[in-house]
This record gives sequence, C-alpha cells and structure tokens, in this order.
Amino acid sequence: MQQVSIKDIARAANVSHPTVSRALSHSPLVKGETAERIRQIAVSMGYRPSAIARSLATKKTKTIGVVVTSIADPFIADVVSGIEETANDHGYSVFLANSNANPDREVKVVHSFHERRVDGIIVTASRVGALYVPLLSQLKVPIVLINNQHPDEPDQFIYSVMIDNLKASTQVMEHLIGLGHRRIAYIGDQAGFQSDTERFAGYRQGLAFADYPFLPELVVHGDGKPEGGRQAMERLLALPMPPTAVFCYNDMSALGALRTLYGHGINVPDDISIVGFDDLSIASFTSPLLTTVGQPKQQMGRMAMETMLKLISGVDSKANIKVEGELIIRESTAPPKS
Repeated sequence: MQQVSIKDIARAANVSHPTVSRALSHSPLVKGETAERIRQIAVSMGYRPSAIARSLATKKTKTIGVVVTSIADPFIADVVSGIEETANDHGYSVFLANSNANPDREVKVVHSFHERRVDGIIVTASRVGALYVPLLSQLKVPIVLINNQHPDEPDQFIYSVMIDNLKASTQVMEHLIGLGHRRIAYIGDQAGFQSDTERFAGYRQGLAFADYPFLPELVVHGDGKPEGGRQAMERLLALPMPPTAVFCYNDMSALGALRTLYGHGINVPDDISIVGFDDLSIASFTSPLLTTVGQPKQQMGRMAMETMLKLISGVDSKANIKVEGELIIRESTAPPKS
C-alpha cells in the first residue's frame, strides 16, 4: 500500500501542499478552521509524517546515540533502561552501539553516530575521557558521559552524570575498618576506567584516615568480570598473609572472588569479608548475600537523558551531576577472626 503524501492531502483538501505542510506543523499562517479541516483529512487518509522529511526540515532527527561497553553487563542494562524510558516519553528513539571497552572503537562509534545525524550522544563508562574535548570541538554534538566525568577544562558540549565514587568507597573502607579489619585488599579493573581510579582512591583514602599503611601486594586488577575476579582472588590467597577483607571494584568481580573462596573451602564472612559495588540484582541472591554499594542505575540513565534534552533545547544544564551511592550491608562482611 502506497504511503499517503502531503500532495495527496492537498488535492483532497483543494489547497496547496505548502498550506498542508503549515497546517500539519500547526503554523499560525493557516486559519484555524482550514488547518483543522486539513488535519482531519490527513487522519482520515491515514497520513503518517516522514521522519526523514521532518528531520530535513527541522534539522533534528529525534534520535540519540548511546555507546555502551557491553550490552551483556547488567549494570549497563539498567542504565540504558532509564535512558530509553525518558527518551520515549519525549518522542526520541535510541541507537545502541557496543564499544567493547575499546577506546579506538568508541571514537569510531561516536563518529558513526554523528554521520547518522543523531541529536546527541550518551556514553556509559567511557575510557576515552579527555579525548572527547578536541573531538567534540569538531562534531558540535552534545555528549553526556555516565560514570566518566570530563576534564577540569569545561567544554560546552560535554556533560556528565556519575556516582560519587570517592565518597562511597571511603564508606566501604570505614565499614570494613570499623569491623576490625586491617589487611584489606582491593580488586580493581585493568581497563582504566575513571570509576576504578576513583574507587581505588577511596580505598587508599580510607587506609590513610585509619593511619593504616598502603600495601601494594594487596592490590590486584581483574577485568571487571567474574573470571577476572576469580583470578585476582587466587593471587591474593597465594600471599604469605592473605587479606581478611576484600573490596571489589564491582559486583561482577565480587562474584568471581566468592567462587574462588568457595572452591578453597574458605568461609565468607567468617574467614574473609567481601564487598562489591553496583548492587546488581544478583547481589541479593548470592550465598552469602553480598554487601555492596547501590547505584541508582535507572535514575542515572534518566538524568543523563534529561540533561541531553535540555542541551538539545538550548536550556542551560549543570555540567557535572554527582549522585550519591548507598552502602548496603548484607551477609558477606563480619569482624575478622581474632
């Protein structure tokens, strides 16, 4: 079935096609009665406006590009859900692309989104960071970063929404130190995300506040996935004096650490306490239930999209939005053995 065009409506209404176009866009140049008659004819004929034609006229495509590290990451899934919900509420569509945590691929994806003429780009857990400043000076497309703040040099095209990693990580350390732990390890992420850098800084700050020495052998980097957490935990257990508590960069790493400890017959939390970060849904189903830091994932996605909508509309928005995490104490942490 052939799609109804503006010219078809013009013939049926016995007016010019520019008049139909103005009436459908609610232009004040067309008299109210005439405009309403044209719109009723359009509805009766089953007219559907062309998104391509509309974008050419308005120079807006009503689309947003979203770059994610991996669509398989449960954290990313919740964030994207918040983005899509807000985008759909405002008549926007979302293009999703996987960067696989590869900086070169991430930049290529951003360029491809620009070629598609998206109105804005949202990037989650980016490794590119400061590289966006010169890139965006060329593209002139607003970008909102999630869990990766742009550099101190402000740029009119870069905005961010991120968890207050430093504060949340310091709270984790206060919890473990308050339980009596002195040998606390950190399992990080070797990919070089800003979130890992800040959580590690919180780990060190917590030690400094308690006047505990920083011991490099207690820091091991995985890959942010269960297998990396499993291997990192094996290295910590091989130490002459293993830690009594482990702070993991994220819940996925903590899952791997729990698996290793289970395989060695080591009891959590009686022998070793484990803390994650993210509060993925699985954290409430591990054995024991995982102590972790909750991030308002869907809310962060909504906030990123709301910031983007303001930028597209030309409304000023706060450049860097910090969201507080929540330390959720469950069963995987307890005082160390005397």
